[in-house]
Amino acid sequence: MNSLYFTEEHQLFRESLRDFLNKEVVPHIEKWEKTGTIERFIWKKFGEMGFFGIRYPEAYGGLNLDLFYTVIFLEELQKIKSAGFAAAMWAHSYLAMTHLNAEGDERIKQEYLAPSISGDLIGALCITEPFGGSDVAGMRTTAIKKGDKYVINGSKTFITNGVYADYYVVAAKTNPDLGNKGISIFLVDSKSNGVSATKLDKLGWRASDTAEIAFDNVEIPLENLMGEESKGFAYIMQHFALERLIMAINAHARAEYAIDYTLEYMSQREAFGKTIDKFQALRHKIVEHATEIEHCKLFNYAAVYRLDKGEYVVKEATMAKLKSTKVADDAIYDCLQMLGGYGYMEEYPLARLFRDSRLGPIGGGTSEILKEILSKMIIDNKDYEPAVK
Repeated sequence: MNSLYFTEEHQLFRESLRDFLNKEVVPHIEKWEKTGTIERFIWKKFGEMGFFGIRYPEAYGGLNLDLFYTVIFLEELQKIKSAGFAAAMWAHSYLAMTHLNAEGDERIKQEYLAPSISGDLIGALCITEPFGGSDVAGMRTTAIKKGDKYVINGSKTFITNGVYADYYVVAAKTNPDLGNKGISIFLVDSKSNGVSATKLDKLGWRASDTAEIAFDNVEIPLENLMGEESKGFAYIMQHFALERLIMAINAHARAEYAIDYTLEYMSQREAFGKTIDKFQALRHKIVEHATEIEHCKLFNYAAVYRLDKGEYVVKEATMAKLKSTKVADDAIYDCLQMLGGYGYMEEYPLARLFRDSRLGPIGGGTSEILKEILSKMIIDNKDYEPAVK
């Protein structure tokens, strides 16, 4: 299986990343989980190692590597007992920076993308709103052109890196009367007058900073429009396939980690004179989950391969996120049960994994929304085409 997608160079990268995470990140995880603040120095270290530039052009300090290096990056981040830390890293690199690279002009790439790759700047993507949720087209935030500026008013919520960020990639309506055809994408410096961020208290992902962002008559220059005016919805849709695949990969990786940890525990925990990995009911339950996880992983890899070749895999990416996040939740639920009372204790990783995993079917489009998107494709024969070719 690995030889289909992963080369020896991929494996060396995985080992290097794993060593880096164990040395530079793992010793700080418990502190960051408790404080809810990831210290700034680690962003710079990620940048120095090139981890933020995996898929970006060499002209801006990137490595321009294939998507399976991204798969490795995501998988290994799920194995250090903090999905919140992982989210902060990949939301910066694969949400905010994706738009900088795809829609930003040369000035924006030099002033924001390059420093993001080096770890000197932190970005956040601002799409979801308090009253909108998964209804992107229903957003209320506006950006009205006045002279040589746009004036932004509105709010965003559930924004990963919302307090840490140096800049926001913001979706707002430049023509509110046109619905989703009136949305545009902007770059907003977080220190701009009228911008405020309020940190949110979450069930899981405790290390990450998730915020509600308010924009009160925020003025930005016209050149901070990214791409073309009124094409923002198309840009957002264009990148959803990658975002959904990211969340699918995260799901299969954390589920694998849960299984591996649980098997180690079961091989040592004794009951009625034998280790509990010898009890048939528990063995078969593990096998059921391991089988489903492997199915998801193979499907996810196949979708990544096609996306890396330039295919538009919105259907497959949607299926991948829908299935993988459900499989991960189910597997982690039962893994926690295998540990009995210890699974409920915070000093054991399953308690945190259980809380962290629950965001999977919610973030990046709820499972209910994804089912309706797939219903339109499968039942109504709707054919989604790339929004921007």
